[in-house]
Amino acid sequence: MQKKPYYITTAIAYTSGKPHIGNTYEIILTDAIARFKRNQGYDVRFQTGTDEHGQKIEEKAAASGVTPKQFVDGVAAQIKGIWDLMNISYDKFIRTTDADHERQVQKIFEKLYEQGDIYKGTYEGMYCTPCEAFWTPSQLKDGKCPDCGREVKPAKEDAYFFKMSTYADRLLRYYDEHPEFITPVSRKNEMVNNFLKPGLQDLCVSRTSFQWGIPVASDPKHVVYVWLDALTNYITGLGYDADGKSDALFEKYWPADVHVIGKDIIRFHTIYWPIFLMALGLPLPKRVFGHPWLLMDGNKMSKSRGNVIYADELVKIFGVDAVRYFVLNDMPFDNDGNITWELLNDRVNSDLANTYGNLVSRTAAMSLKYFGGKIADKKVSEPVDQELRGMASALYQKVAAKMDEFKISDALDEIFTFLRRCNKYIDETAPWALAKDEAKRDRLATVLYNLSESIIIATSLLQPFMPDTAEKVMKQFNTTLRDYSTLDTFGLLKDGASVSPAETHLFDRRNYKDVEAAYEAMHAENEKAQAKPKDEKAQAAAKAPHAPEYPAEISIDDFAKVKMQVAKILACEKVEKSDKLLKSTVKIGDETRTVVSGIAKFYTPEEMVGKKVIMITNLKPAKLRGIVSEGMILCAEDADGNLKLLAPEGDIEDGSGIF
Repeated sequence: MQKKPYYITTAIAYTSGKPHIGNTYEIILTDAIARFKRNQGYDVRFQTGTDEHGQKIEEKAAASGVTPKQFVDGVAAQIKGIWDLMNISYDKFIRTTDADHERQVQKIFEKLYEQGDIYKGTYEGMYCTPCEAFWTPSQLKDGKCPDCGREVKPAKEDAYFFKMSTYADRLLRYYDEHPEFITPVSRKNEMVNNFLKPGLQDLCVSRTSFQWGIPVASDPKHVVYVWLDALTNYITGLGYDADGKSDALFEKYWPADVHVIGKDIIRFHTIYWPIFLMALGLPLPKRVFGHPWLLMDGNKMSKSRGNVIYADELVKIFGVDAVRYFVLNDMPFDNDGNITWELLNDRVNSDLANTYGNLVSRTAAMSLKYFGGKIADKKVSEPVDQELRGMASALYQKVAAKMDEFKISDALDEIFTFLRRCNKYIDETAPWALAKDEAKRDRLATVLYNLSESIIIATSLLQPFMPDTAEKVMKQFNTTLRDYSTLDTFGLLKDGASVSPAETHLFDRRNYKDVEAAYEAMHAENEKAQAKPKDEKAQAAAKAPHAPEYPAEISIDDFAKVKMQVAKILACEKVEKSDKLLKSTVKIGDETRTVVSGIAKFYTPEEMVGKKVIMITNLKPAKLRGIVSEGMILCAEDADGNLKLLAPEGDIEDGSGIF
């Protein structure tokens, strides 16, 4: 029988920096759903990836002294590394810098332009750089960006626009006809009342004030603006072709069964994305699940607040599955969750070490002690057994119902309610007392069989949430993951099965003071490693200048293409809202230019004025923070990462060539 396809995606992570545990929650959540669906027999396609274009990336790259592509390559690798660390079972990791994605975005743009959905105009409004979003004055909240609360600034530029209003009524009808489309329903009410009913404005879908983006094929001065680029990854990752030559993957898996996203980007996925799809003549995704946020001690995580926790730090102390379990268990369906180191430690101690780990340990230890590890159902039953068996047989349906609603925490609660019942069953049957009476040996065997079978059923259901732990338990009981179609049948464990001694505890109980000490030691070690490389090669590398990668060799003709001249700094000022950029007015002979340089940490504007510097003067102009930079001032970097301006020896006229 052919498996039913199931396509699930996360939002693609923005490559502005390392994701914290609040960002990482989404990929763990989606992975749990994907694994559960696979265990149910679905043919699952799970896609995630990175969003890599935009003005913010361009600016961060410039401030770091690297190209945008070098910058996103590094961050994308870091994101993928964390996803892999958290044991994420994705099938496709897409990057919006992938050549096939960029090619299709250009084709999609041209198709929408040719059919009249996109037109060229001029945009004038208030712009938020962090969100890369334009706002009208009426949309601002206390004069600031309504999404992130940061400052906005006036902006005006030529742009292409998408006619959103053309599809607004059709989208409202779709909402009415598909009430399950937006989950939870509270998110739907927000979209209808705050955006659709007041009237949709046309959407800006191109920019000219920065260059790091996918060029519009028919008008290369423009780059495709964030959402038309980012959102289309869900179809380009399946091989969608705007020319009608899509891959078999697209035909098989589209429309998506669910997009799993954060509640902060619900508008883009339930208004912009459906309208883009309508314009392309494609079916809409079946559901969009806007999950809540994971807060740190009640506050949204932010590097500026200093309240950020990273997944890899948590894993070093608690392990992968403990971190997966906590974020899945402690995140409500419709309200924000909360994480602290102490809360995580308490949850590991109470649920994982006491309830689950202790149950597995006690059951295995008693089977080994009393029967040499052999398991058999001697069918000496009592009423308390029927209650346990009935609860075990009903468990899958309860968990599956919660998973269908994306109520992941509730699904886990069903499993752990059953595990606590198993522990109570041990107290009720008292196997240690039965072991003292040879006449009750068959009763003892039945009790341990019931516990073993219950552990296998519960562990099979826990596998999507804690895959490594499930594998360890199955290995200890010398069996494999139970087929989900059989989980409503108690007693499939065959007589003569066996249990082996555990290699290690599943989870260790910890005193929170020990966790604090481990955390401090970890950070001290990190600081030490950064300060003092561990080997001579690393020390030598640290002392060496941080040179960029160059081609192995170039010809004299290649070198002749680079035009370098002496320039004099006439004026200099800090770039607004940037700690790293300086804007300099330079004189090159009879010509005056503007140059933006990432050297504000090493020179004040006052120090720059009057200096003569070496400058590349035939570099293609680039926009940084909305300022056109017309060249590059050359610097050298020492072993400590400090920058020094390159300057001519002696007095020489500005405009003089460098040969």
